[in-house]
This record gives sequence, structure tokens and C-alpha cells, in this order.
Amino acid sequence: MCPNLWALCAGLAPALPTLRAPLRCSVYALALLLSCISPEAWARKAHEPEVDTEHLFGFTIGSDIGEKGEKELENETNTRTGKNGGTYAAVFDQLEAKYTVAQNFRIAAAAVFAYHNISGVPDIEDLHRGAFQGASVDARIRLLDRERSSFGFTVSLEPHWNRIDDTTGERVQNYGGTVTLAFDKEVVARRLYAAVNVLYEPEVTHFLDADTWMRQSTLGISGALAMQITGGAFIGGELVYRRLYDDLGFNSFAGHALFTGPTAYAKLSEHWWVSLAWNIQVRGHAADQPGALDLVNFERHRALFRVGYHF
Repeated sequence: MCPNLWALCAGLAPALPTLRAPLRCSVYALALLLSCISPEAWARKAHEPEVDTEHLFGFTIGSDIGEKGEKELENETNTRTGKNGGTYAAVFDQLEAKYTVAQNFRIAAAAVFAYHNISGVPDIEDLHRGAFQGASVDARIRLLDRERSSFGFTVSLEPHWNRIDDTTGERVQNYGGTVTLAFDKEVVARRLYAAVNVLYEPEVTHFLDADTWMRQSTLGISGALAMQITGGAFIGGELVYRRLYDDLGFNSFAGHALFTGPTAYAKLSEHWWVSLAWNIQVRGHAADQPGALDLVNFERHRALFRVGYHF
């Protein structure tokens, strides 16, 4: 195993007993997987295909955007379950078309269908309904290419419009966007990759039934590792932190949550790939609410499944 990774694990060891069980298990599992790789495997570089890092890391994205002229169709299913009481499940299915216009610029458009199953959740009306939710456009600009620099860096600008509220399933008019700074690095050639995301997501929502307006913004940071276990197959883990405000700035704190969980990615053929991720909330707090989790503004579990075809 790489000496730097041994040193990292040794440095983490004193803190492990203080971590919550799911996070502690993730660290132990990753350390075990890394230790199982032989020095020869770490050193092997040649005769292996280039890796596209965009979806290696689960909810965290990589900096790659595809080659100039590349087109891709992607279906993403995002599931959120668990609130502070009752039964809560929200499923979002998104179909997205992408086109890499230039070597360092890509544009994409997506449509989303949402389904909510809500019963007995405090402060949220019962609802069992599926509907077309909205649409978005995503423009990505790669400022640093990982193959030519020490790390990759891409900026994603994704404005969106929704007619269904993410959390409650109510009919709304929602306008917002997500700005994501995506960094990644090839830590060990063709073997181990790391990524960090920083995001800001402002939103303005008009609740039609109550005729009220709400302004919110989310700050987020995440980090992830992905390790290639065989040709085109990766496993890893990530930490995701989200902080919500009841305004477009950072003055009215609403709640925050820390998630962690495993990730997986597989390249099925020259054109097809799949990725999966599961996150569980391990720490959080909602403003003016007791408890060590925020199940008012966030969910207990999040799961993600993507499948894509590029040509």
C-alpha cells in the first residue's frame, strides 16, 4: 500500500472511536480496501484506457466533460427517504441530453419527473402524487484539464425552473440555479481518484395555494475517493455537507446536515456506463429544533442511480 495512505490512516486512527458508526465503518472499509492492493497494482499504469471522472464519485461530480463533439444521454434517479416522523419518500427521475461543444465547454438540457409519497410527516400535508416537475440547463466550463495540470477544475452553471416543490410536492413556481466548483485529481495513476465540490444554490419559490414567496439558499461542500478495482469498475466513498439559509445570502440559518456513504461506478461497454451512491445523514441540526439530525430540511437517506450512453 502507498506509504502516504498508510500515514493518512494512522493519522485518522485516534479520531475513529469518536465518529458515529456509519462514518467509522466507511473509513474502516476504505482503509481495508486500499490495504488489499499490492504494490505492483499501484504501480501499473500502461495499457489502460483513460478514465472519465464525471460520475465516479456519487453525488460529488468530477471535472471531466467528454471530448469535443461527444454526445451523451443520461437517466438519473434520485431517491430521498426519512423525515422527522411519519412516512416520507420522494423520487426524482431526470432525463438529460449532453453535447460537448468545444474541448473545454459542454451544454446539457434535462427534464425531471417527481413522485412524492408523504403520510403523517409534521408540517407537511399528506400527498401521493407523481407529476412533471421541471427543467434545467447545465453549462460546464473546464478551466484546468487534469491530464495537463496537477488537478482538474470545472465550473458548472445550472439554472432551473420547477413546478413541483422538492420537499413537499406542492405545486409552485420555483426559479433557481446551482453553481458548482468541481475539483479532482488522479492520486495514483489509473487506480485512485479524489474529488472536491463546492456549491451555492439560490432559489425563489412561489407557493401557489398559499400565495406566498420563499427565498432560500444552500451552501455545500463534499469530498470523495474512488478506487479502480478492475478494468472500468470503481468503488469508493464520500462525505457531503449541506447548509441551508432562509434567504439568498447567509444571514438566516435554517439547518445543516452531514452525509456519508459508499459509491460505485462501472463502464459496461465502449458506450454504456452505470453509477450508484447511497448517503445517510450522520450529523445535523435544524434551527429551533432539538436533536443531532436535521430531518426538517433534509432527509435521513439519499440514493442515486445513473445510467448513461455516449456516442
